[in-house]
Amino acid sequence: MSLCSSLSLLFIFIFILQPRSAQSSQKDHSKHINNGRISLGSPISSLVPPSDPNSPSILASSDSPSSTPSPSPSQNPNSSPVPALFVFGDSSVDCGTNNFLGTFSRADLVPYGRDFDTHTPTGRFCNGRIVVDYLALQLGLPFVPAFLGQDGSVEDMIHGVNYASASAGIIFSSGSELGQHISLTQQIQQAMDTFQQFILAVGEEQANAIISKSIFYLSIGSNDFIHYYLRNVSRVQSLYFPWGFNQLLVSIVKQELKNLYNAYVRKIVVMGLAPLGCAPHYLWQYNSKNGECVEEINDLVMEFNFGMRFMVEELGQELIDADITFCGAFEASMDMTHNRERYGFQVTTEACCGLGPYKGWIMCLAPEMACDDASTHLWWDQFHPTDAVNEILAANIWSDKHMKMCFPMNLQDMI
Repeated sequence: MSLCSSLSLLFIFIFILQPRSAQSSQKDHSKHINNGRISLGSPISSLVPPSDPNSPSILASSDSPSSTPSPSPSQNPNSSPVPALFVFGDSSVDCGTNNFLGTFSRADLVPYGRDFDTHTPTGRFCNGRIVVDYLALQLGLPFVPAFLGQDGSVEDMIHGVNYASASAGIIFSSGSELGQHISLTQQIQQAMDTFQQFILAVGEEQANAIISKSIFYLSIGSNDFIHYYLRNVSRVQSLYFPWGFNQLLVSIVKQELKNLYNAYVRKIVVMGLAPLGCAPHYLWQYNSKNGECVEEINDLVMEFNFGMRFMVEELGQELIDADITFCGAFEASMDMTHNRERYGFQVTTEACCGLGPYKGWIMCLAPEMACDDASTHLWWDQFHPTDAVNEILAANIWSDKHMKMCFPMNLQDMI
């Protein structure tokens, strides 16, 4: 039986058993989704711009509470060095978008989220926090809420929005066999809609000031390999050699970054891909001996990362008033693999949760499939790292704590 067939049967079984509230939640939100957009339900005519036009924390004390408050430790956004954090990407940074979509790619059941602050599934593909959660804490901001989890009011979005969608890719159709997702292009359009809401609420000048001072974080590309190129969808391998395919991906990302720049975005963190060839799923699929990584897959990823880093450097020279940095998750992940004792890890090849060799055959579906202590593992499931790894990556992105990972600057230097 193929992996997709196995997942289909398992998902149908889980959906039948899913609590009615979770199913109704998906139905309630589906009416708001239209080609990747959300229809805005809250009026903004009552929102009054603050008396200080230079204040980055407008609307922070609104009387209208968020319909789905972001679960996070107590934060004071007024003390943050930046107004907001905006996130684009795939399951590496999805914080709940796919909870509202009809897709196999969801993380809204236990044991996902068991080590999160609320000890409940949130839609994050992790046992606990994802990288952008840790960065939000460093920035003094609340955890960034999912775009589709908001009611559309500006006060819900003023400190940031997470547009990321699991199974999304740079190419529009990447990951489509898993069901609905919000592609990169659609996520950028959602951000443009958010910007328009800011302009309507506080005026163009102040909205542009908020946007230009905020951090924008992009983590995407893995599904273009996992669910597109490596599966040879539409015979793509006969159309593109690996380098040509990577150049296609990089060119699309470059244009989207330019689109953001044209909307007054000035501070961008672009993440490279982790070593997919070391993911438990591929160790299982390629019958890895002794946990050796699949080099042909890692070669593809390294080519992509090289192209992305060069593009970011080039774009940084072209857009002289923008700060754009590339952060290499590949090298940092390999450093954790090769120096596991220094980082406190015991298991670097087998996932904490899953089924089959390396726990890479079947995705994490039940608490009984998970290890007792995820902090000793690099991998949480088939493709996603543990909370412990995310914390280390975030520390590197913020201040090069364990190794220099971002070029030409880390996030702390950027702000």
